[in-house]
Amino acid sequence: MKSLIIIEDHPIMRSGLAAFFESTGRWQVKETASNLNEAKKLFVNVTADAALLDIQLDDRWGLDIIPWMLENLNGRMPVLAVYSAFDDYAHVSAALGMGVKAYVTKRRSEQELEAALLAALSGSEYIDEAAQIKLNNVTELVNLLTKREAEILTLTKNGLSNKQIAYDLGISRRTVENILSCIYNKTGIKSRRELERL
Repeated sequence: MKSLIIIEDHPIMRSGLAAFFESTGRWQVKETASNLNEAKKLFVNVTADAALLDIQLDDRWGLDIIPWMLENLNGRMPVLAVYSAFDDYAHVSAALGMGVKAYVTKRRSEQELEAALLAALSGSEYIDEAAQIKLNNVTELVNLLTKREAEILTLTKNGLSNKQIAYDLGISRRTVENILSCIYNKTGIKSRRELERL
């Protein structure tokens, strides 16, 4: 039997997920938490094979717990899965970049969510079809960038400021800003932080 911790701020969703997994006879729900403070307290004392995490919690961004887990759990990390209403590129790529092994949107059934968890526990990565489409679309758009746009994207991903990029490429800061604007328009990405995660 696999063990699971559920972090979800909506009481009905939290209890419904716990009831579903327990009813399968394949899972033991060790604990549930409604926010990050509760989750941190329980992770100190409770271990589980997997943790199911919602991204949007009442107190904070759900993914914020991952760096804390890496620092505090001394190698006792559960396999991480996200069950979220978000299917956009920024949230999916951020979650995968932080070590989440399964990403399922809340339009999917509990059965698909269980399949995702089992795949993640077996060492595979599972991404909801809707989320995968968003990832693919951005990747295809990035391939359509001009050479200069690709250069500026690379430097942005490396953490350089617009001023540093302008200096490195011998162009004006305004030109950098204009090209970044084109990159945002092509990719549909809204912020520099999201660009850095591409």
